Amino acid sequence: MAKSRKINVQGIDIVLYEDNKEDYISLTDIARYRDAERSDYLLQNWLRNRSTIEFIGLWETFNNPGFNSIEFDGIKNMAGSNSFSLTPKRWIEETNAIGIVSKTGRYGGTFAHRDIAFEFATWLSAEFKFFLIKEFQRLKNEENNRLNVEWNLQRTISKINYRIHTDAIKENLIPKEITKQQANFVYANEADLLNVALFGITAKEWRDNNTDQKGNIRDYATLEQLVVLSNLESINALLIQQNLSQRERLIQLNKVAITQMKSLIESSTIKKLK
Repeated sequence: MAKSRKINVQGIDIVLYEDNKEDYISLTDIARYRDAERSDYLLQNWLRNRSTIEFIGLWETFNNPGFNSIEFDGIKNMAGSNSFSLTPKRWIEETNAIGIVSKTGRYGGTFAHRDIAFEFATWLSAEFKFFLIKEFQRLKNEENNRLNVEWNLQRTISKINYRIHTDAIKENLIPKEITKQQANFVYANEADLLNVALFGITAKEWRDNNTDQKGNIRDYATLEQLVVLSNLESINALLIQQNLSQRERLIQLNKVAITQMKSLIESSTIKKLK
């Protein structure tokens, strides 16, 4: 339940709150416009009317699956008679109504869904209802404007965070150019040659730097890295057939890895696969 708010209508402070995105307005406060000392009496008089019973019963029928329609029929049949009386508490308890709510505490009193509250205000004073609706709409507009501002702020923050995230991905995933020392180093197997071209380190170097991790460097590769790795394997096979030295192949494979990773990171198709 959202925190209570207040609006002022013709000098009367009226409490309202939101529950499950539905607004409830204090009938007790509305009644104070007519008689501040006898608000409960005014509510009971309003509830005695057959038209009132029919309206709030119809509201419950459309909005409350747990509404006790059998008890409602009994109340409706008695409504309008001289001996008939009805309190909000009795209405809630006997019909399991949700459109009218009794609250205790600092902002206690009888509340009703805005549809019912406006109906009560109509019975009380057409003029007061007019200003009540105007003030209620002003409050909702202010809240919507604030939500729009907050949403735009969150959207801006999200864009900034996305850019930071993207830059971090580029910085960490796009292979670095191999050093002269790496180019001149003879690797024991072709798998490590590909590891250095793409990841910048050998499998052993990765294990030494990640002793708390299970598996190997390729188990932690991203989707983009796995795609490039597969391509590098095919390209390396062709370069071997061309009798290129390991140093020459490493330099070319590294260049291919850098180019392909840049392309894949910006690829919308890869993003959809994720």
